[in-house]
Amino acid sequence: MTKNIEIKCINSNSDSLFPLGTTLAEIALTLNIQTDGPILGAYVNHRPKPLDYDLVKPRVVDFIDYSCRDGQRMYLRTLSFILFAAIRNLWPDARLKIDHAISKGYYCEIEKLERRLTEEDVRRINEEMWAIIRKNIPVERNMVLTETAISLLEANGLYRKAELYRHYGRLYAPIYLLGDHVNFFYGHMLSSTGCITNFGVEKYYDGFLLRFPPLNNLNALEPVIKQDKLFGIFREHKKWAEILRVEDIPRLNAVKQDNQYSNLIKISEALHEKKIVEIASAITERKDQVNIVLIAGPSSSGKTTFSRRLGIQLAVNGLHAIEVSVDDFFVNREFTPVDEAGNYDFEALEAIDVPYLNDFLLRLIAGEEVAVPRFDFQLGQRRFNGKTMKMEKDNILIIEGIHGLNPELTSRIDREKTYRIFVSALTQISIDEHTYIPTTDNRLIRRIIRDSKYRGYDARTTIQRWPSVRRGEEKHIFPFQENADIMFNSALIYELAVLKRHVSHLLKQVKENTPEYSEAVRLSIFISYFDYIPEEEIPPTSVLREFLGGSSFNY
Repeated sequence: MTKNIEIKCINSNSDSLFPLGTTLAEIALTLNIQTDGPILGAYVNHRPKPLDYDLVKPRVVDFIDYSCRDGQRMYLRTLSFILFAAIRNLWPDARLKIDHAISKGYYCEIEKLERRLTEEDVRRINEEMWAIIRKNIPVERNMVLTETAISLLEANGLYRKAELYRHYGRLYAPIYLLGDHVNFFYGHMLSSTGCITNFGVEKYYDGFLLRFPPLNNLNALEPVIKQDKLFGIFREHKKWAEILRVEDIPRLNAVKQDNQYSNLIKISEALHEKKIVEIASAITERKDQVNIVLIAGPSSSGKTTFSRRLGIQLAVNGLHAIEVSVDDFFVNREFTPVDEAGNYDFEALEAIDVPYLNDFLLRLIAGEEVAVPRFDFQLGQRRFNGKTMKMEKDNILIIEGIHGLNPELTSRIDREKTYRIFVSALTQISIDEHTYIPTTDNRLIRRIIRDSKYRGYDARTTIQRWPSVRRGEEKHIFPFQENADIMFNSALIYELAVLKRHVSHLLKQVKENTPEYSEAVRLSIFISYFDYIPEEEIPPTSVLREFLGGSSFNY
């Protein structure tokens, strides 16, 4: 007698019985599930699963396409595997390195090619990838003994992945097969190469850019943008990783196991301080022109700590910083713009009284004593409490805010009188040679910890709000990052190993019956790859203290 299980499908708003072992693909076909794009997988009890996943217990199922972040992740992992296979087919001794995200794509290099990559090489990679896709080769996930998985990875030259599995701690480990190619990517894949319908490969700097569709349109590709300053900061911090000899998680874990992390912390912090000194020196060299330092960056990038540390280094050079908060220049609440949902849009430039801010700054630069506003967020009004401000010859203004690099914010200020800095946590290490750590994951983990410690928000609330934060960044911050005179990478090479203990228990508190559960599980799995590093030796001026506590700065 066939045993049936109950499946509640969110897409069709139905409860149905299916035979034990029915796959998600079979359920989608039976229920005639329709999504905006091709179905790529499904949430099963709020955890993403591939379409060949067998159901053996009653489950809640919600089918997803590319417009869902987890659907996009499955698509990109599969695309990365196809790229890996194409490189191996073309140059068996070469090694693919997926380095970091830039220009809405993945920047990649080919190691051991023994010559410079050419436009013709990139064309051949593109053709080979499409050939693999047209063959519609199944992508198989097999569970094997961990020792077997390590041997398979090493036999295929994937030594960093093999090293991670040495510390996996489980009897069996997953391995992916694409024809004759063996690999592992951290998360689920699509069922076959034929599920990939759109991508691009283009020569980019010394390597190439793997292009993919934006989240809202599987049929389009993001335009390629040369981001010289952002690319330069990635190159700089790649050199830092080489100096520290820590380029990925296995090497970082080895530092912990060898009890050498104290020196790693000291050198990492010294590299940060060296960069801040360089920035302060560049500003000081222009002190006869520059009156204002504008600092912008996305959420949880450590802008506030950076501003404080920069102020100290400017003081060493004889310049005394005065901080002006853009938040005190909000328009009164009744004039605040609203978004498409009718909610106040405090991140829009129109939420700032730009004319008043420019007038305030011009009067300061002219040497006038001006009244300093204080915005009362509870009342939604600008107030004055008698505080005034006047710039002396040795003063310099530091203005921190999300719109700092938008020319419209200081439209009446001479560009030559400003120095613009973009701050972000551009994670320096990768999981392995094919899996970089997204900057947004680094910042989200920071924010979960800070929100819990200082704002009373649980991890679920922070995860729930994160997409809105990201949309604001994409609209108001990232389009202007190349306007910076210089960029500062606030990520520390050791930091995720420290943050592990602080964030793990917060993520575990997210309940299975909430939509945020899938993201909490993904982050939990990711952070589990790090060996914990104690925080005792982190100095009180470190950017991490902004999130962990124990800072010597007032926020």
